[in-house]
Amino acid sequence: MCSARAATPTPPPRTRSAPTPTASSRSSTTSPAATTASPRRPPGYFVGPAPGGFDNLADAKAAPVTVGGQKAYGVYIAPGTGYRNNNTNGVATGDQPEGIYAVVDGTHYNQWCCFDYGNAQTNNLADERAIMETVYFGANKQWGYGAGAGPWIMADLEWGLFSGVNAGYNNIASINHRFVTAMVKGEPNRWAIRGGNAQSGGLTTYFDGPRPNGYHPMKKEGAILLGIGGDNSITGRGTFFEGVLTSGYPTAATENAVQANINAAAYAPAGGGNPQQNVQVVGAQSSRCIDVPNGSTTNGTQVQLWDCTGNTAQRWTYTAGKQLQVYGNKCLDASGQGTTNGTQAIIWDCHGGTNQQWNLNSNGTITGVQSGLCLDANGAATANGTKLILWACNGGTNQRWSTRS
Repeated sequence: MCSARAATPTPPPRTRSAPTPTASSRSSTTSPAATTASPRRPPGYFVGPAPGGFDNLADAKAAPVTVGGQKAYGVYIAPGTGYRNNNTNGVATGDQPEGIYAVVDGTHYNQWCCFDYGNAQTNNLADERAIMETVYFGANKQWGYGAGAGPWIMADLEWGLFSGVNAGYNNIASINHRFVTAMVKGEPNRWAIRGGNAQSGGLTTYFDGPRPNGYHPMKKEGAILLGIGGDNSITGRGTFFEGVLTSGYPTAATENAVQANINAAAYAPAGGGNPQQNVQVVGAQSSRCIDVPNGSTTNGTQVQLWDCTGNTAQRWTYTAGKQLQVYGNKCLDASGQGTTNGTQAIIWDCHGGTNQQWNLNSNGTITGVQSGLCLDANGAATANGTKLILWACNGGTNQRWSTRS
């Protein structure tokens, strides 16, 4: 189950990325836009990492889930991965009404640009505002943002991510679910953001009102992209499971019916690929969780043991790239790329380095790919606040860990 769509920039300095799209549908009284996606996006303002400036393709097995009890796979977007189709038909252009929804992994995101899905420009350049309309999911604060630390559902309209009518801050809540339904819709001088838990419950309306200044009328161009920005900004990350663009403005009743249908599909995590998603990592000796002190997001914060509470500072995702991510955009990191006993285990912006790669071993140890050292509760202590370090593997229970949901 997959589809792909669009992204946003502001004038320089910019950062973006782009994907390939297809439209799939569940239930809707509006007709889905007829589109198919090419395997790679044509090169844009930002050059992709693959030969010829193209973007990478997703690892097809990196995002396994179950849907209705059957195994399925999402599109795992790492930075540099993206999809785009500039030759579509049936997709809204100009100021025509449209609706967009996507089901995404609520634990896989970052603060960069732009994990988008939707309607984008056809020249792959950020040369004008109002030429895009996409769902964005992540914690980017460069343009628009909401309350809390994110992530948020926002709209990429080009030259800006928008969380409401204002450029910059609008008082919309962060959304934290394992699977997220994200919706953006627009018609002449009106647009809305809705979202909810894709596994259960209804939708929340985060915004419903007029277009931001300079975005009426819209000038949509009808390309479809996934995982990147409109100018091929390629620094965003996320996982996409399904989505649709409609050629009309969906009613709330239609969207509610779509959400009920998504709930009924019974999305659930699956083993394999990225087997440990949004889990607690528990010490065998202490029975306490690996925790980021006080929910800090500051680079260099040393992780610790703490009573397991289930909050986001204790929720870790083990990725296909062997990273242990927290908050969706920070990684467990061997401080200073250290490879000696006593090196602090900290959080840092994810960058893919070997000091951020870990082996989760069958004997319960977690070892650094770069150092070969074990993740260790310092001094074999078990109290709240015990700091975690790297140390030569010695078979101690303070070096053994398990995961639980």
